[in-house]
Amino acid sequence: MDYDVKIDGGLILDGSGRAAVRGAVAIKNGRMVAVGGAPGTARRTIDAAGLIVAPGFVDIHTHYDAQVMWDRMLTVSPWHGVTTVVMGNCGFGVAPTRPEHRGQIMRTLEKVEGMSLAALEAGLGYEWPFQTFPQYLDAIERRGVGINVAALIGHTAIRMYVMGEDAYERAATEDEIRSMQALVREAMAVGAAGFATSKGFAHIGYMGRPVPSRLATIEEITALTSVLGESGRGTVEVATGQGLSYDEYEQIARGNGRPISFSFLAGREEWTRMLGHLERMRKLDGEGVSLVPQFSARPLAMEFNFREPFPLENIRIFKPVSEALEVEGKMRVYADPQFRRAYKELVDGPKAAINRALDPDRIWISSCPTEPQIEQRTVAEVSRERRMHPVDLMLDLSIASRLTALFSITIMNDDEDKVAQLLNQPDAMLGLTDAGAHASQLCDACAYTYVLGHWVREKGALTLPQAVRMMSARPAEVYGLRDRGRIAVGAPADLVLFDPQTVGAGPLRRVNDLPGGADRLISEPSGIEMVMVGGVVIREQRRDTIDPERPMPGRVLRGGA
Repeated sequence: MDYDVKIDGGLILDGSGRAAVRGAVAIKNGRMVAVGGAPGTARRTIDAAGLIVAPGFVDIHTHYDAQVMWDRMLTVSPWHGVTTVVMGNCGFGVAPTRPEHRGQIMRTLEKVEGMSLAALEAGLGYEWPFQTFPQYLDAIERRGVGINVAALIGHTAIRMYVMGEDAYERAATEDEIRSMQALVREAMAVGAAGFATSKGFAHIGYMGRPVPSRLATIEEITALTSVLGESGRGTVEVATGQGLSYDEYEQIARGNGRPISFSFLAGREEWTRMLGHLERMRKLDGEGVSLVPQFSARPLAMEFNFREPFPLENIRIFKPVSEALEVEGKMRVYADPQFRRAYKELVDGPKAAINRALDPDRIWISSCPTEPQIEQRTVAEVSRERRMHPVDLMLDLSIASRLTALFSITIMNDDEDKVAQLLNQPDAMLGLTDAGAHASQLCDACAYTYVLGHWVREKGALTLPQAVRMMSARPAEVYGLRDRGRIAVGAPADLVLFDPQTVGAGPLRRVNDLPGGADRLISEPSGIEMVMVGGVVIREQRRDTIDPERPMPGRVLRGGA
């Protein structure tokens, strides 16, 4: 046989943005050896008539850092055609971590990334097979992984490793910065994809304290990112916040010559100002300064309860809630008339006009165990009906259900005209799926099938070649993931076959399949007929096709290779 696999008769979109061409893709020893014409025979020939053959999608904003240690398939990403992910975003990784800090790191992930502590404790435990970043990558390789992974080294993790509890309290000394630089240097030497940090005001960690990276000065961040300039590769990923925005991005990128990527969502700022930022970025790109926004294709919507009120925890009055570790302690805060009075002042005041998490007309009751008849109605509607304040309604329902009542809110990115304008920017790049995080609050790992179904087929806002490029070759280029995101001779055979007439993201539904029986939201796709990693079919007809106990085809992409 000439080939191991031949995919014949499909429309090939190679990731470049060029129009599709009909032909074949032939694979041998895990790599593509012929594209377009492929004379010869294969052990398996796949009839792709009526299907698009595209590069596997590249998700550059995930939080699978912990999940990869118990779920080698990294569900649900490959269901939606993703064959490569980048972990460690926003500075929240699990390595390096000293043994005495493991519990604190898990509680940080619980607070800032909405991960279930019970799932983390059941899935990771407290006896980790790694401590340093090199040991972490080695541990992933030993276990094996179904799709490819690249990892950023995170600022919060290295700050904790060097400074301990002081990481939450103060700026680093020069000696501590040098120690952190050494950790970044070590990580880059073994193949980290770059460095990630956060100044995001919503990133409130364990005991209601800002996460350690938020205490860093711009001098510290500049010193740590300079290591990427030394190595000549790697991407800086940031969560925007006070003291770390466009001026600082430009300063850092000019200093180290590396791209900086960050989330760019409609509704975060006044629209004219956002368009001005895009124009500034285009001008800087012409000067060789690479500031690369990640656009999200979906509204930023989430479910939350008052046990972990993520959209509200950045508000000062919620600090006692964050400090209370047990349900009973949180319920005492919510029952306190003084807390309720302060909360009502916010909801009734001018801040509610700019913070949707304070607007009862925008908050829906999505699940109420004690009163299911009021589900799928807004807080404002039910509170008017009952002639009570919306704050009293939400907190009474929450206390009655022991903080299990769920509320949903769309925070931003829901103006479709503006989102379409962002997705049509030159060299647009899809990002911010947060796959692996906020599992019980949202599921945007399905963004890839959502783009193909909603934005391409239903809305006609994007062409198929545009959409495939922004989800494959473009993110691979920015993050230096060589040979990924393209269909080309010699490249690894990471491919997705989909039906353009039916592809889409299914509705969200809640399941209890995380370790310890913890819940999460999932979306099942339609129209994804096959997913292949390194020439191995891992999904076919909506089912995993590899033995979970056998060797896995994914790779740890060290240095992008």
